[in-house]
Amino acid sequence: MLGSITDTLRQVPEIALFLSLAIGYGVGQIKFGPIQLGGVCGTLIAALFIGQLGIALDAGVKNVFFMLFIFALGYAGGAQFFSNLNLKGLRLGLLCLIEVVVVLALVLTATYFLNLDAGTAAGMMAGAATESAVVGTATDAISKLALPAAEIQQLQANVVTAYSITYIFGLITIVIVTSQIFPLLLRINLREEADKLWTQMGGKETSTDEVSATPAMVGRVYRIDVGAGRSVAELHDLFAGQASIERVRRAGHRLTIAPTLVLHSGDEVLVIGNRHTLVTAASLLGMEFADTAGLNMAVQTIEALLENKALVGRHLRDIGLPIGMHVAGVVRGEYHLPPLPDLELQLDDVIQLYGSANAKASATEEAISLIGVHLERGDRSNIVYAGLGIVLGVLIGSFSIKLGGIPFSLGTGGGALLTGLFFGWYQSKHPALQGIHPDALALMKDIGLASFIACVGLASGPQAITLIKQYGIALPLLGIAIAVMPASISLLVGHFILKLEAPILLGAIAGQQCSTPALSAVQNAAGNSTPLLGYTITYAISNVVLPLMGPLIVGLVGLLHRQ
Repeated sequence: MLGSITDTLRQVPEIALFLSLAIGYGVGQIKFGPIQLGGVCGTLIAALFIGQLGIALDAGVKNVFFMLFIFALGYAGGAQFFSNLNLKGLRLGLLCLIEVVVVLALVLTATYFLNLDAGTAAGMMAGAATESAVVGTATDAISKLALPAAEIQQLQANVVTAYSITYIFGLITIVIVTSQIFPLLLRINLREEADKLWTQMGGKETSTDEVSATPAMVGRVYRIDVGAGRSVAELHDLFAGQASIERVRRAGHRLTIAPTLVLHSGDEVLVIGNRHTLVTAASLLGMEFADTAGLNMAVQTIEALLENKALVGRHLRDIGLPIGMHVAGVVRGEYHLPPLPDLELQLDDVIQLYGSANAKASATEEAISLIGVHLERGDRSNIVYAGLGIVLGVLIGSFSIKLGGIPFSLGTGGGALLTGLFFGWYQSKHPALQGIHPDALALMKDIGLASFIACVGLASGPQAITLIKQYGIALPLLGIAIAVMPASISLLVGHFILKLEAPILLGAIAGQQCSTPALSAVQNAAGNSTPLLGYTITYAISNVVLPLMGPLIVGLVGLLHRQ
């Protein structure tokens, strides 16, 4: 039975690829407390086991999937990467610099004392820094070395094996230290600090469960009592722009809404706005009631891309939207930020606007013009970007320079990453052009990286045991050390020099390692999403810089061995 299955997998290796994906993503979804390996690491583990049967796919399959992933990675982060090249972004970018320098130093030190080969060193860096893209850029750089084919294959196998071992320990370590140990070292209660920051930024004191269980924007109806004698404009000011009166009914007749309209006792009004504001609206208006007949209305959500440079660095409350238009959310890169009044805006933020479907076109146009341009997302994707971007990336990656006598190049991965960055930035500046849909982009990244990892895992399976026997416990310990050291230095720099608030600092440390599981753990410990404010900046920078370290570490290890 086992023999027939093995024969089938060897004859049709594509089955092994998709079997690795299915098993890997199943394993990756299992949670061990706050730890979750994720689909990529799960796929690698599954592929290494299946690869023991001697199954390998054509190298071209691996390369195609990796180029799709690395281009999509650059495209998704292009706008935010260039937007963060400002004083605040570069300030937090210091943490990313610490990550790169310390990780490189530790890897090279371990290479010197343990006589690691280039593949093991690169895999250790990728795993301990929890940046899977380094696996691709490093294996691509190794393929261009002037070595026998068998030695290249062995080095590439070592990349994958070292990555799989150190990733697990690096991931567990960074999750625990950011969410549990670092708050203790700072002598703070992270939840209290996050609540304090949330309130300082204009957020209301509501529980995390309440925020996640109910919509942010709601409509409620009230019968005017304490609000009698106040005008619509006066109430809008009292709501601080977070809610507005959209309909008024007096003695069964609907009135025309105007800023000067004065409310009478017994009027029935529909108020639309942020949920946390409407929770206390009864104290300004009167008793809430459930019968919405005759007052209900349709609403619409539109998106605007922040291109107004006068708003960059200012707060969300400073936009000054017309009456009836509200901010429902802010998207920065791939992440949804809390729409707090004191949220500091960045170029290319996507502002989600919420308002009445019957609102005047002039109000909608005014809101968009205040922010930048209307962002329309179609259901289709422009494959020209992907095709042309990858072609240009391959050409750019083919150029090389001599580094100590060793050829050094970005490789196809680094080239495709750079063109992805440029195309993503260009698309953000020309939103009227059809780009790549975010859902399609997410699929390109997920299926590209997971399939690439599965291919290299299948090919590396037979050599994995050899490397594990050779270094034993050294790789796990190095994975822990390389995860802890840069994070600890960043903690000291961020707290004592940059003076960052604890939730933002811990989120930024998770971002410098591109660790979404660490971010989730920090947010769970904080009780709200304030750590995202630091994470998005360092994640955007590290997600570009760390993959470029793959070819660099291969070249530096070569130089080290030549001395």
